[in-house]
Amino acid sequence: MEDLAKTYEYLKQFLTEERLRKIEHFAPESSDFVLPVLEDVYQFRNAAAIVRSVEACGFHKVVALQEENNFEPNLRVTKGADTWVEVEKLPRNMESFQKIKDKGYKLVVVSLENNAKMLPEYEITEPIALVFGTEMEGVSQEILDFADETLAIPMYGFTRSFNVSVAASLCMYELKQKLIKSDIDYKLNEEKLLKMKIRWAVNSVKSGKQILEKYQKDNNLNFI
Repeated sequence: MEDLAKTYEYLKQFLTEERLRKIEHFAPESSDFVLPVLEDVYQFRNAAAIVRSVEACGFHKVVALQEENNFEPNLRVTKGADTWVEVEKLPRNMESFQKIKDKGYKLVVVSLENNAKMLPEYEITEPIALVFGTEMEGVSQEILDFADETLAIPMYGFTRSFNVSVAASLCMYELKQKLIKSDIDYKLNEEKLLKMKIRWAVNSVKSGKQILEKYQKDNNLNFI
């Protein structure tokens, strides 16, 4: 922990006062209690819109499961959100889903299948990995069978599904409101918070990665 704190203090000198102020202001509200998992999303505008919504709700990590498509958000749509959101890319297979569960997440698929619970009534009590399917096919049957439960967004018209980026926005916002109103300690612990601040600082500075690598090498560190 001490090494993390010293590293962040070192990186601060490269930040503008405005950027440092923003990092310190928004970091405390960050959370990984809800982890968006995207199953082979292929439209780059959807990818970007999801990243933007995730960041706006104070969740700063996305898992992108790739098979036929690369997760490449349109930077014009993200409006800079890609600077703050960590995207972990994994292969689209059952091993990746098991890896997510092994980190302590309940696997919740956004789908009308399997007696889904409705979003307004859903009670979030533990960390959840929220899985969104592909634009055309939705979540695969294999994942539906593997999931712990399903979650659905109520709809009141003839249309029976939302665009994946809209669904992600609705879910992330509603779940964030539920967490804010709860007694759950949903925010990042001190170690995760420092690591995130370091990543944000690195992404805010030209040649930030090289600066961090040199600092780690000079101080015999390797934790990022």
